[in-house]
Amino acid sequence: MNVENNQSTKTADPFEAFRNMRDSYLEAMSKTMIDAVNSEEYAQATGTLLTNYLTVTAPFREALDKTMVMALEQLSLPSRQQVTSLAERFANVEMRLDDMEAKLDRIVESSLTARLDDMDAKLARIVELSSATRLDEMEAKLDRILDLSAATRLRVPPVAPLPKQLPKNDTKSVHQASGKK
Repeated sequence: MNVENNQSTKTADPFEAFRNMRDSYLEAMSKTMIDAVNSEEYAQATGTLLTNYLTVTAPFREALDKTMVMALEQLSLPSRQQVTSLAERFANVEMRLDDMEAKLDRIVESSLTARLDDMDAKLARIVELSSATRLDEMEAKLDRILDLSAATRLRVPPVAPLPKQLPKNDTKSVHQASGKK
């Protein structure tokens, strides 16, 4: 019995035909409008319409702009043009600051590089002088060793150092100290 009631309610709906007709109409109109909007003629017609609209409304827009500027001046508020000008100036200042920062970085880098090169040269000179001083010290020690070995081979006693003060008439002690007779 339920099956019969469902079938009788389905056939009893008088708006079903209208719904189907509405859906098919909307689908057909949608396709037609899409085709019309995507055509070159529609684009030209819309362009012409917008151009005419802007031409007709231009005086009204100018009057509105002047009135708005006057109202903003009375309220001590900036206009759109003034805000745009300030934004452009800030952008220019920011770009200049970025350029100056980049230049400063290059200067600092080149200065540091020059200082490091200078320090490297000075360090190399210090090492060179240090090794030269060491070589001079080693050479003096080697000369002393050679003198001592030569004196030992000849069995000649090493030369005694001279006394700090010599007595005034004592030449004999001077000759003995120096090894002469």
